[in-house]
Amino acid sequence: MDDDTRDTQDRDTQDRDTQDRDTQDRAAEQRRAIEAIVLVAHDPVPTELLAQLLEQPTALVERWCDELAERYRAERSGFELVRVAGGVRYQTAGDLTPYVERFLLHDQRARLSGAALETLAIVAYKQPISRSQVASIRGVDPDGVLRTLQARGYIDEVGRDPGPGQAVLFGTTDSFLEKLGLASIDDLPPIAEYIPGPDVVEVLEQGLRVTPEIDVSTARSETRSDARRGPADGTGGGDVLS
Repeated sequence: MDDDTRDTQDRDTQDRDTQDRDTQDRAAEQRRAIEAIVLVAHDPVPTELLAQLLEQPTALVERWCDELAERYRAERSGFELVRVAGGVRYQTAGDLTPYVERFLLHDQRARLSGAALETLAIVAYKQPISRSQVASIRGVDPDGVLRTLQARGYIDEVGRDPGPGQAVLFGTTDSFLEKLGLASIDDLPPIAEYIPGPDVVEVLEQGLRVTPEIDVSTARSETRSDARRGPADGTGGGDVLS
């Protein structure tokens, strides 16, 4: 191999190394950009939006997000990059929850009441659902609770019933998914295992059914007394046709 050929190969190798370093540097910068955007975002950021901002294919951005998430897990960081509500966001590591709760206790918002949690569960599992349908399930007027849930941002109007009256239909929001750490409503845990079977329901209904107790001797005495008194016009109990 002559010197000119060797020099050409060396230059080609150097050029390839330079291009590889440039590619790696650009990829590292893009990953840093993902971190910066997700850090300042109030809501989960869709990977499609990240791809538009970075001018890169969505599949490549998703791969970078997975690499970042894996790196945080490997380093046992106090935060993690997770996919929720159709996007990615930062959240604290699950094993550090007790420490985070201690920090937040002094500024904790009022918890939802039992009625609000029950109504929220009904909307989540039965959506889209109308106000009257919620009332028929709960047995009470849900207006106040629905307003509270809507004000908190957990539910919202998602349409109208095509039937008579076109009742407003409610459904859960992305904020609800975000609070529960769910990617979609399909990730809600199944409740079939918690619903009692028909035989159990029948036993419960029998236990709740009130059967009036009747004193047979008293009832017979009252019947004979009524027969002696006769009609309400004061006539006796004799045969009126005689």
